[in-house]
Amino acid sequence: MSVVRTRASCEAVPSLSPSSSSISRCSTGIDSASSDDATSATPTWIGKGLTCVCFKRMGHYERICVSLTPIQEERLKRLKHRMKVYFDASRPDHQGALRALWAATFPNEELHGLISEQWKEMGWQGRDPSTDFRGAGFISLENLLFFAKTFCTSFQRLLKKQGGKRAAWEYPFAVAGVNITFMIMQMLDLDNLKPRTFVRAVFLQMLSEDQWAFDLLYCVAFVVMDKQWLEKNATYMEFNDVLKSTRAQLERELLLDDVLRIEDMPSYTILS
Repeated sequence: MSVVRTRASCEAVPSLSPSSSSISRCSTGIDSASSDDATSATPTWIGKGLTCVCFKRMGHYERICVSLTPIQEERLKRLKHRMKVYFDASRPDHQGALRALWAATFPNEELHGLISEQWKEMGWQGRDPSTDFRGAGFISLENLLFFAKTFCTSFQRLLKKQGGKRAAWEYPFAVAGVNITFMIMQMLDLDNLKPRTFVRAVFLQMLSEDQWAFDLLYCVAFVVMDKQWLEKNATYMEFNDVLKSTRAQLERELLLDDVLRIEDMPSYTILS
């Protein structure tokens, strides 16, 4: 995804499919040696329904403008709705999702109840996993279930803490998953009417290509977090620091020129 960086010029980058919007990146003509008053990643509105995010890359200020297509608007609306659903232990569909997560995680072990000491084996804080969903809601359960079914080998490897030199006090797997969902929600900033980051604009383009972009990004984030954990030789008390470095890594990868889909992210290759 290259850009011709001539002063005050703009080159449109074709969309990946007819259904997705085109992206245009524009050089603002600001000299890289000038004041940093035009802060990178500071958003502005260009017009109704058209957002523009300015950012600094390779010494140049650029901006990306994304006009939401109907499919983007629909998928964003659906995703934002998912993010607002609280886990409700009285709902049969939520109970079913919890049982499905257990079955995908421990296929050969019978679950004795939705409140059971067994849940601690998965890395929940207590006998009742529903109390741990408060931070990120039902979507965090959906993310874990998607991970378990889509990348079962990676899911089981992280669950069982296989590979690398492990700490004596490891992060609890399931609770870490809820925190990762919450971190991604904050990073993408989807609830804001006006986008404040270039990462959000990039993600919306990816969402137009794949309705499961959020869930795929979650899976990438989980393996990146575990890799960071091992590289830092971290312990549980350093989990928040690892989460911050995980977010920074995801943002860097999402902003790479040749990353047009979640599957293009370098860390996606870790998944199996």
